[in-house]
Amino acid sequence: MRLTEGEPPAPYTVFMELLLDLHPDAYPLQGFRRKQLLEWVFEQGVGTFDAMTNLPAQARAQLEASYQLNPFKLIETVRSADGSVKYLFTLMDGRQMEAVYMPYLDRKTICVSTMVGCPAKCAFCATGAMGFGRNLTPGEIVGQVLAVAGGEGFAPREIRNLVFMGMGEAMLNYDNTMLAARILLHPDALDMSKRRVTLSTVGIAKGIQRLATEDDLGIKLAISLHAPDEETRRRIIPTGAVNSIEEIMAAAREYQSVTGRRITMEYTMLRGINDHLWQAELLADLLRGMVSHVNLIPMNPWPGSDFESTTEEQLQAFYDTLEARGVDVSVRRSRGRDAGAACGQLALKRPYAVSGESGGGQAAPA
Repeated sequence: MRLTEGEPPAPYTVFMELLLDLHPDAYPLQGFRRKQLLEWVFEQGVGTFDAMTNLPAQARAQLEASYQLNPFKLIETVRSADGSVKYLFTLMDGRQMEAVYMPYLDRKTICVSTMVGCPAKCAFCATGAMGFGRNLTPGEIVGQVLAVAGGEGFAPREIRNLVFMGMGEAMLNYDNTMLAARILLHPDALDMSKRRVTLSTVGIAKGIQRLATEDDLGIKLAISLHAPDEETRRRIIPTGAVNSIEEIMAAAREYQSVTGRRITMEYTMLRGINDHLWQAELLADLLRGMVSHVNLIPMNPWPGSDFESTTEEQLQAFYDTLEARGVDVSVRRSRGRDAGAACGQLALKRPYAVSGESGGGQAAPA
């Protein structure tokens, strides 16, 4: 498949209701049959209703006539030398977005998107340079997990760690993201642990405050702060003017007071921009009294970027300054850089090896 910059999406087509958009409690069929249906979708990850062989033929025919099981027209992959895999999904309206699968020795992690593109426009992020396409539906979000599991050849429930940290600002697609999270956590669906699901936001204060009220969720929060001073933050995050750092930190403190949960601060290190030691000191001041963790992320390169990652020496000095001030800090080395799959690189820019048409939640491996 040819990816052309600026190529308009195919005309939007109205399809049947997407089954994956439904909360598990709202799935069709009743009693034991509904349980069987949920098992086929979320435990077996089958791609067609015909494959649900223990359901009566009439029930399968009714499902086929009423619901669409597959959120994607096409699934393509590019594999990194470190084992990470970037998945490109072509949606039913022709638009495209990406997710990243990251295997580790002790866990399987997936980074999913909540939008086509992103409206946050972070200057150092390739996704932000794309602009905003549209929000994803709950089923298009959850479907990424099922498709990756099928593509990698294991059951969907083997993916136990998930981050809403791909394309898009999750807080600006709040309702769909929250329903997707509830599906991920539901014991009859993917049965994920709330401690292993993280939502990342560029700092939408009202969204952070609203998330604190979602008592049944309890998922983790990460804030992409990227700068501790307003001048720098607005330079690298043009939409940062919507919420000041003071407003973001107030919302974060409110969130923590309500939930008692630790907050992660994401901080992409940009050479000569936000890596000065006075900024490390200011960041430590902002976090005083909070239970937090700072992830320092060396910037990942992408074609056309005007930014470079900070030097290793300056990264270490920034780290040491934070640590000396009592800040819990680590350096996060992104995976999948050679595949264009690392943080800030998702932008449909890399050539992809076509892996075949998708069938429901299944994708053929490349």
